[in-house]
Amino acid sequence: MLQVNDIHTFYDTSHILFGVSLEVKKGEVVCFLGRNGAGKSTTLLSIVGMTPPRSGSITFMGEEITGKRPYLITRMGIGLVPQDRGIFPDLTVYENLILGAVKGESMWKIDDIYDLFPVLSRARNRMGIALSGGEQQMLAIARTLMTNPQLLLLDEPGEGLSPIVVEDLSKGLKHLKELGMTILIAEQNVNFACKVSERAYVIDKGQIEYKGAVDQLACDGEVQSKYLAV
Repeated sequence: MLQVNDIHTFYDTSHILFGVSLEVKKGEVVCFLGRNGAGKSTTLLSIVGMTPPRSGSITFMGEEITGKRPYLITRMGIGLVPQDRGIFPDLTVYENLILGAVKGESMWKIDDIYDLFPVLSRARNRMGIALSGGEQQMLAIARTLMTNPQLLLLDEPGEGLSPIVVEDLSKGLKHLKELGMTILIAEQNVNFACKVSERAYVIDKGQIEYKGAVDQLACDGEVQSKYLAV
């Protein structure tokens, strides 16, 4: 579904990604692991066209998307949940969800979202600013689902959340996996990411240092200690 081939991305004159390549197949959940500043967020932003790579290729569903405008990439079926969540604090949960809804036939309805994240049903009339960090994260994911993506990109979904909330989030992501959703998760929390993923990539200083099954990564103490500070 998604193929990232040898991309090099810069911020002005700063070279951030050095030949990053990765693949996500339809129906897979893949985690993209690394420390702060390793290049995880930049890779996701490169995929959605917010920081286009200067060289390399990104294809989605067999179509070249390198250099396309972000709104066109979104319309093609890639949904990004950003690290800062990006919800509207002065709108209710329900209003946030409605703003994300696409016109016409969509897989996701409001009731489907409430089934996936029951906490949002109970909080439907609360303002975004009044939600806890975990509730805001679930709302950010839910609003992106309302755009009916075929590929969901999650940037540090577990950041700053308590272990109990992370467990609730894991359950929601596992349910999405059961529904056949294709997901790429950029994350520092190895245990959380690997619980819901099948394959893993590890990035460090803008380069891919490991790729393989999550079971293999769990047994590779050298990779974990060297690149993930575990």
